[in-house]
Parts: sequence; structure tokens; C-alpha cells
Amino acid sequence: MNLRSLDTVLSHLDTPLYHAIGEAADSIGRPCYAVGGCVRDLFLARQSKDIDFVTVGNGIELAETVATRLGRGTHLSVFRNFGTAQVKKGDMELEFVGARKESYQRDSRKPIVEDGTLEEDLSRRDFTINALALRINRKGFGELVDLFDGLDDLKAGILRTPLDPDITFSDDPLRMMRAVRFATQLQFVILPETFAAIRRNAERLKIISRERIADELNKIMASPRPSMGWRLLSESGLLPLILPELEAMKGVETVNGRAHKDNFDHTLEVLDKVALKSDNLWLRWASLMHDIAKPVTKRWDEKTGWTFHNHNFLGAKMIPRIFRRMRLPQDQKMKYVAKLVELHMRPIALVEDEVTDSAVRRLINDAGDDLEDLMTLCEADITSKNREKVKRLLGNLAVVREKISDLNARDEIRNLQPPVDGNEIMEIFNIQGGPLVGKIKSALKNAILDGVIAPGDREGALELMYRIAAENGLHPLR
Repeated sequence: MNLRSLDTVLSHLDTPLYHAIGEAADSIGRPCYAVGGCVRDLFLARQSKDIDFVTVGNGIELAETVATRLGRGTHLSVFRNFGTAQVKKGDMELEFVGARKESYQRDSRKPIVEDGTLEEDLSRRDFTINALALRINRKGFGELVDLFDGLDDLKAGILRTPLDPDITFSDDPLRMMRAVRFATQLQFVILPETFAAIRRNAERLKIISRERIADELNKIMASPRPSMGWRLLSESGLLPLILPELEAMKGVETVNGRAHKDNFDHTLEVLDKVALKSDNLWLRWASLMHDIAKPVTKRWDEKTGWTFHNHNFLGAKMIPRIFRRMRLPQDQKMKYVAKLVELHMRPIALVEDEVTDSAVRRLINDAGDDLEDLMTLCEADITSKNREKVKRLLGNLAVVREKISDLNARDEIRNLQPPVDGNEIMEIFNIQGGPLVGKIKSALKNAILDGVIAPGDREGALELMYRIAAENGLHPLR
């Protein structure tokens, strides 16, 4: 791992902000250090807007002094129950805390906190690469404190805990999720002894709130190669506790010499391919979930071999329950994921026979504004090792894209509004809204999608409306 030199790091530390904080600390006779992730990121040349400071003594008092010195445009938030304070200046968030030591009870990750030394504070950190500190007082400005060889671990690209990993992970099991997240974000290796401790303590994850776990998962999903995180979760024994439906996708079954592909491996390949194309977090979740129902729909058929009939429809129905259990959003984001899971088979299915205008119109209508995301997912879903097959399927999807573009240009299907709306139907027949009005509106829309009437053909729409109404014993006012 290529790191910035200490001299380069100090040049980034040599700013008015750091000096102002150091001077504030000097004014009340306190040692002050930048610690944790911000120091790690300085060496890794990563941007960090959240900066943590630790002092030996009262962190809140130091924060109050800093806020006063920084002057106008500074906002101070004090959290006395936790002994911490936050100072916001522009887009920077500065966190202040007094050095402390911690002890834990078996059934909780909330520590019993006592005042401590800098050494005790750094030793309680999750990983050595997060246990680095840089002094910012005038005397000793830029002095690096590295008690656990964190800088060497940064250079080697490894993650390990400062103290006994079993104690570290048992005390605060969220650190196991953070290990996977940092390994995925930074492309680091978790030291074998550290990883073994995660396996031994995996069950401790049950005391962690689903919200905290979801936050770590979203950070894993936002990483350049999110599959790495999901593989580590599986190998560590954490995945069955988090998303057992994904763990169930692992493995290959063979009958009469015919095997299906490993759906776990396939899913992670699709996820990485989507991640290369899009930063959309929820498109990435859709790619992870697109085959989630395959384990429960898998059947062996003597004629056709392995089948997964309706896995897309069942998968879409599973999404709300999975998202609710995992404390993921229950809003439009969840509905978006469910929709893409349900529709992900449609574009490929379109080209198996003939790409008809009617089928493409329905796809455009059903996908709406998410059509491009759906096509991105479908293209990523082609993971065959047979190059000719991949070429053929991608070519087929290109035909679908061309047809979509052509029909959109002609029909403006995404903005489709039948020439006769519900209000006009109720007025013509002097009825209140009800199932029959919905039936007529649906028939009009389907007729346009099927090409029976043109989008702007009002006469054709009225004729169809009168016919459906008459078939249901409804007649217009005379």
C-alpha cells in the first residue's frame, strides 16, 4: 500500500483549522490529538470531513473553547451523557472527547466509561489502523503516536485489533461488521487470527441493533467491489445472522449429471458488474436481491432440468419482509428494489421469440422512470462463461434497447395518458368511481399498449369505452 509520507501528512495538518484547535487546547493547558479515521485517511490520501479529537481531561470544555475561538458560523452541540461535543464549521464536523477507558457487560455493547490516559484510549480502538494519533498542540505539533504499529499495518494493507481480538469483538460485536466494511472499502486483508476471532464470536452479533448493521451494510454496498464484503460475511459466519436468504443461495446441486450454477457466486458477480456501472445504492441492492427466491423455487424437472419458475415474482414479494427485518427503508426505495426484482426477467424474455411493439410498450410502461436501471441490471445478469452466448444475449438486449428508443420517440409511453380519463367516464355515464370505471380505464390503456388504438386516438378510445360499458349493462345519458 502506497502511503503518504509523514512529512506530506504534516503538510496537510499544517492548516489554520488544526492550529486554531491546538491553540485552544494550549489556552486551557490540555494535550490534544487528532485520532482515528481522520489520521488513517490522511496517510491514505482519502478525504475526511469528520475529524475526531481526543484530549486528556474534559473534552466538552475543549470543544467549548474551540467553538469560541472559531467564531461566527460555528455551531456547538454538547452531549453531556456521553462526555462528547461536536463543533460544526462550514462542511467540517469536529468531534471532541476526553481520553477514556472502557469495560463491558456480556449482554450489552454499551461500555462503562471512565477517564483514562491517551494510551488507554487508543488501546480501546477497533483496529490498529484506527489507533493512530497526531498531536496538534504548538509544542510537539505533528508528533505521531503509534502504540500498536498501525502505520505498518496500513502499509501492509491488513486489519487487526490492538488487543486480544476475542475481547475486542465480544465487547462490541459491531466491530466485526466494521472489520468487513473496512476490508471492503480499503481492499485490506483481515489478519487470519483476527478473522478466526470473528468466526468464534459471530453469534454475539445478535445483541447489535438491526439499524447499526444496516448502516454498515450500506457502506459495504457503496464500496468499489461490494462482493468482497458479502463473501467475508459468509466466510465469517455472520451472513446467516444477517441475510439467511442470501446464504441459502450457496452451493450447486447435481441430478443425472446436470447441475445448476452457484446462485450465490452468480449474484455477487452481477452485483460487482452493476457497481462498475452505477453508484446507485438501491440498484446495487436490487442486483443483490434479484435471484433471492431461487432457493425456494428450485425444482428438478425430468424434461427441462433445473427450474426456478416465478422466482422473480416471489422474490419481489419477499423484499418488503426482508427490508423490514433488516431495518432497510420501507418507502419508495424498497418499492424500487421490489419492482426491479420482479421485472428483471422481462427484457431477456422479450427476445426469446420476437420483440413485438406490444411487449416493449408494456415493459416501458411497467418500468417507468426506472427502465434504464432495469436494463443495466439485465445486462449485468448475463454471466455465462460461454462467450458466444454472452455475445448473443447482449446483442438481443441491444435490439430491445433500440426498440425502446424507437417506441419512446413515437409514442412517449412513459407519459401515456389515455384520451379519455376517469372523470370523463363518470360524467358520460353519470356514475361514481368504482370497479367499472377502473375496468374501462385499464382496457383503454391496454389497447394503447397493444397497439389496438393509437395514443392520441380519441375516437377509437370512445368507441372502445362504449363497447365495454354496454357489455357491462352501462349506457350513456341520453
